[in-house]
Amino acid sequence: MEQGFFNCTLMPITTNTGLHVQLPPWAQLFSEKYYSRTFSVFVLHGNVHDLVPLDHADSGEHVSLLQFLKEALFGLRDLVLIYDRGGISFANSDVQADFQSALAGYDSFHQTTYSKALPRNPDGVLNILDNYLRLRIADGKKIALIIDFAETIAPAGDVSTMSAEDRNALVILKRWAQNPVFLNADVTICLIAENRIELNQSIVQNPGVASIQIPLPDEGERLRFVRAQLRTTSLPLGSDVTDVTLAKLGSGLKRLQVQGLISHAVQNRHPVTVKFLGERKKELIEAESGGLLEFIQSRFDLSMVAGHEHAKTKLQNAAAAIRSGNTDVVPMGYVICGPVGTGKTFLTTCFAGDLGIPVVMLKNFRSMWQGVTEGNLERVLNLLQAMCPIAVVVDEADAQLGNRSMSGDSGVGNRIFAQIAQFMGNTELRGKVIWFLLTSRPDLLPVDLKRQGRAEEHIALFYPETPEERLAMLRAIQRKTGAVLSSTDAEKLVIEYPGELSGADIEAVLTRARMKSVLANEAVIAIDDLRFALQDFIPPSYPNEIEMQSLAAVLECTSRALLPTKYREMDRAEIAQRARDLALISRH
Repeated sequence: MEQGFFNCTLMPITTNTGLHVQLPPWAQLFSEKYYSRTFSVFVLHGNVHDLVPLDHADSGEHVSLLQFLKEALFGLRDLVLIYDRGGISFANSDVQADFQSALAGYDSFHQTTYSKALPRNPDGVLNILDNYLRLRIADGKKIALIIDFAETIAPAGDVSTMSAEDRNALVILKRWAQNPVFLNADVTICLIAENRIELNQSIVQNPGVASIQIPLPDEGERLRFVRAQLRTTSLPLGSDVTDVTLAKLGSGLKRLQVQGLISHAVQNRHPVTVKFLGERKKELIEAESGGLLEFIQSRFDLSMVAGHEHAKTKLQNAAAAIRSGNTDVVPMGYVICGPVGTGKTFLTTCFAGDLGIPVVMLKNFRSMWQGVTEGNLERVLNLLQAMCPIAVVVDEADAQLGNRSMSGDSGVGNRIFAQIAQFMGNTELRGKVIWFLLTSRPDLLPVDLKRQGRAEEHIALFYPETPEERLAMLRAIQRKTGAVLSSTDAEKLVIEYPGELSGADIEAVLTRARMKSVLANEAVIAIDDLRFALQDFIPPSYPNEIEMQSLAAVLECTSRALLPTKYREMDRAEIAQRARDLALISRH
């Protein structure tokens, strides 16, 4: 086999221009698989639309993936062709002339006119390429064929629903992957797709095909790229970040995005500050995720949370461990459960203010279109891994994440559940990707996601029970909303309210009372206004549902200290039986 393709010891290779190039790790893996003599077809996926280092003599040069493949990996090949739905291009004019010559011979034999215009359908082009490859293999040529946007050539889907053209194209690609002639000759075929899941799975899972992920750049790679950029330009006056800071804060960004960020700042003479970087990164990541990730910017911390002292202590200890770098003692994830209105989202948002690392909300990634859901999730998980350390919040997790038993969606539910479970269980990400699964029905959350090694710490929240807890809740909500009561007598009205009030209920009452004060141009809430609001307020009444949610939280909680007194000593079998009875009632 061709010894100029890769160096078996993974040392720098020599290109056709005589330059020595150090291969990135993914290309080294490519090398190992190539020299195993078991693969001639490769799928490159992930960060494929970014710049790749073409480092020689520490030049810091970065090029597109296609250029890297042509110059670095396949620089010593006799023939390099690139195909996508737009047509065929060539590494140089000699290759183009050779292809045109072969095409003229094909036309002469088959009575076609393809030398004037190639067929529009991909299977027609692949047939021509198949003929060309076999012709030049017989001549002993060393060939590389790169198929860009491969998901448009062999899209995901069931064969029975595919068009005849797509089926023909799929057959040709599978035939190439299993062709011993291609393995014995120096023929390499690269299929490039951003999301592997969007490529037909019969190709991805073919034993003759090797899949290689190109990851987003890590901090060291970003630093080398930033330094290369700053060799030719300087950051605008007033910038307060160094190259190291810029590389560190750019986690999750492509090199192209970092380049655009620097260029934007230079062209507009905008100082690059930590605040500027945070804002631009938020915009870029949210756009890159297709709106599936939303950064949580919290102006509160855990000191703003009323009650839930044991829960706050657990989260404060975790935040302290993360800030000190002791991530090995941090849980892989948390289940935050409890009845509606107990402040699950607010607690998690306040934790974001304490944490000191980015916190994102995972939005609904499901789609009605085939293959889009899996592609969305693959893109999101790759981003999360690149942005480590990061906390991920999933609201209404029992509904959003699904389970293994989902049906009626051609197996999509099973596949995305498996993707999520595998990612959450990766212990290499302990303390780097921390999951917060928020739900009022933790009993509906699959055991696979809440077991030890995934969302292993289960924190239960409950309504305030004692006057002290209700007073603490009231004052915390006042700080949050800016509502000011006229006297301690007004506080007593809330504390002594005869019914049960959740934090959400108290906030609703204060909002109503404050409305009258605002309309009367008063700075504080008058006691009469508060009394009227309390007397008028009717808490939403879902007694069975609330009790069910409370019991589910009790059964789910992994710390006795988090339980209210009335539940702490109750027999768990009795609680479980009552929960089953309520579940039966709800079904009827």
